[in-house]
Formats: sequence, C-alpha cells, structure tokens
Amino acid sequence: MDRADTICVVGLWHLGSVVSACWAEVGHKVVGVDASPKVVDGLSQGRPPLFEPGLADLVRTHRTQGRLSFTTDLAAAVRSADFVFLAFDTPVRENDTTDLAPLEKALRQFALYLKENAIVVVSSQVPVGTCSRWREEIHRANSRRGVDIAYSPENLRLGEALRCYLQPDRIVLGAEGEPVSARVRALFGPMNAPVITMSLASAEMAKHALNSFLATSVSFVNEVADLCEATGADVLSVVSALKADPRIGAHAFLAPGFGFAGGTLARDIQVLRDVARRGQLETSLLDSVLKVNDGRPGLVLRRLRERCGGIAGLEIGVLGLTYKAGTSTLRRSIALEIIRTLVEAGAHVRAFDPKADLSELEGRKEFELVDSAEAAARGASALVVLTEWPEFRELNFVRIRSLMKEPVILDGKNLLADLRLVDAGFHYMGIGR
Repeated sequence: MDRADTICVVGLWHLGSVVSACWAEVGHKVVGVDASPKVVDGLSQGRPPLFEPGLADLVRTHRTQGRLSFTTDLAAAVRSADFVFLAFDTPVRENDTTDLAPLEKALRQFALYLKENAIVVVSSQVPVGTCSRWREEIHRANSRRGVDIAYSPENLRLGEALRCYLQPDRIVLGAEGEPVSARVRALFGPMNAPVITMSLASAEMAKHALNSFLATSVSFVNEVADLCEATGADVLSVVSALKADPRIGAHAFLAPGFGFAGGTLARDIQVLRDVARRGQLETSLLDSVLKVNDGRPGLVLRRLRERCGGIAGLEIGVLGLTYKAGTSTLRRSIALEIIRTLVEAGAHVRAFDPKADLSELEGRKEFELVDSAEAAARGASALVVLTEWPEFRELNFVRIRSLMKEPVILDGKNLLADLRLVDAGFHYMGIGR
C-alpha cells in the first residue's frame, strides 16, 4: 500500500462494523458513523452490535492503535474522507422487498460534504438501477471535481465475515469510467484477489444473480432430499457425488434442510421478479424456487406428526435460534418461524441457543427460553435441531436421552448424522435420509 487513505464507513451494524475493522487492519485511518449513540458507544468500547468471531478483538486492537474511531457526526467524518463506504445492512421488509429509506437518508445527508475526488463505495445490497440513480443525485448535490460512486457488493458470510472480507475469492466492482475503477481497484489491492470490473448495473445484477443461484441450489437439494426419503436413498451420499463433479464443485450450496431464511436470498429473487414484471417477462424458475422454499418449514410439522401422532400438547425442545451458526442475530431466522408454527399447532416449546442476542426477543412470549440444551430436552417428546452450532455435536447424548420423555431427534441440519444416535437409543430423523 503506497499511502493510507482516510475511509469513512456509514452504517455500523454487522456489515459496517466488519468493513470498518477490516480497513483499519489493512492500514487505513477509518472513522465509522452511525446515527445510534448506543451503537457508537458500544463500538468505541470494543463491543460490536452483533457477534462475529474475532470482530471485537480487531475493533479493540485498532481503537487502541488509533486507526479506528466511531462517531455520530456524519458531516465531520465525510468531509475528510477519500472513500465513503455505504455499509448499512439493507433492511428487508416482511414481504422480502428491500427498504432503501435509511440508506437514501444517509446519502442525502452526506452528499454535500464529499470532498474533491471522494468516491462513495456502496457495499450494501441494493436493487439494480439504484447506484446510477444515486450517482445522479450526488452530482446534483455536489459539483466538486472527481466526486463519484462505485458499487462493490458485500460477499460476507456470518461467522466467517473477517476472512471473507480480508481474503476474498474475488471482488466485484461496478463503476462508470476507468478513473473511478482504477482508484477503487488500487484501494482493494492489498486484498490480493481478482477484481472483476463492470458497469454499476452489471455489478448490481451480479449480486442478485449470485444470491438467486444459491437460493436455487437450496431449493433444488431440498427437492432431491424429499426424493431420497421416498426411495431409500441418502441425500448426504448423493450430495457428495454431486460435489465431486468439477462442474458443480466442493463448495456448492447443497445443504438439505428447512430452507433458506434471513431475507438476503429471497430479497434478491424478489428484485429479479420485480424487474421481470416491469419488463413483462416471466420468472418461472425463480417462482418455483420460492414455492419450494415456502413449503420447507411445514416439514417439521409433518415429521413430528408422523412420529408422535400429533403436535397438540407436545413438549418440544429446540436447539438453535439464530439465522445460522457463528452469529448472534435472530433477524428473519427460520428457526423462529418454525417455532411459531409448532406453537400454533399446540406444542409447548423450550428453546436454547448459545449465542443468540436475546434482546431481539423482548416481548415475545410464545415459547420458553432456557439456558442449556439439557433444559430444552427435559421432559420433551422431541428435540429439534434448527441451527448448526458445532457445540451441539459435543452434547452428552446419554444424559440428553435420560431427560427426554421420548427419545426423538429431528435434525434439520443433518448436524448429528454421523454420531450413531440410533445406536444410543434415539429415534433419529435427518433430512433426506
């Protein structure tokens, strides 16, 4: 790195906290901005708003070394910045559509303060066409030479976010014009990853296409899982064969379960469906992906009814609440949706998660939160695994079995598939097996 730039990161939830800490780690001077004094105060004391392995330590390190600071003063932070990263975790409405309101509010607040040659780098997920519109708004608000916008969509995975950002497989960069592309490519140079440059609209579309492809993979493997169960095949064996084919690959998104959640994948499918509707086009494949996914949570009810003879009155223990392992967020977690369906069917649910941010559950009384897996299992007629926390594999299942009324485990992640729980006296049900 020839010189250290001054970077402002706007929006400090999961994405913004990671982006701030990572650019400080690269060696730049970073100021993170958020409208919430609570979030800013927490980060200033080394407490990120969301659990992410290694993030708190990285924030504390660079706070101490003076490369990383946090503030609520947006104008002051933007005035001195060479690059301004728009890094909100883009809100998703209940119908899986994108809510750009907080991003657009911030953009309009800071556009006037961008200094000469400052570049806004949008990392948040936005619908195709957004960055071109924002580019026009910035140029109307600020006539200083060289002010422009680029789009480099985040590609983080909760629980692996620091590695994903600092050691990416590739970087997608959208910009209008080589001068902007060249400056942002140079900024990302220390990441030592291929930079794929394209227009703003192409970069936005690339993100939609990627997430829609991943969603398609999830729905595909879940349909295969159902066929495996119907024929006596084992989906884990089938998936191993698929991943061994180089046209598919070892890292293919083929994990059977209760479907995708979290809002991200469904949001991008909805963006593409909306684009198609405006152009009077059909999206038969994407429509089917959502239809398959919408039906997956009902699999829990069907399986438990088949095994237990009904749901009403059952005591059910749940292991895992978060959107996925490696994070504390419960936002749009499919586990909460499944628990809701169980409670509506008449079950009493006790749930445990080792990292969940329980403040997100304030006011919810439909199920009982407990402080251990054993407490979730006590008196239960079934134990349902909904998040793939590795510590669940280390449980004392002899003890767990002794606590349960009926030794039934429904493993929605196939997390425990190789632990020989049938030999330990359980009726073990995986997915597609």
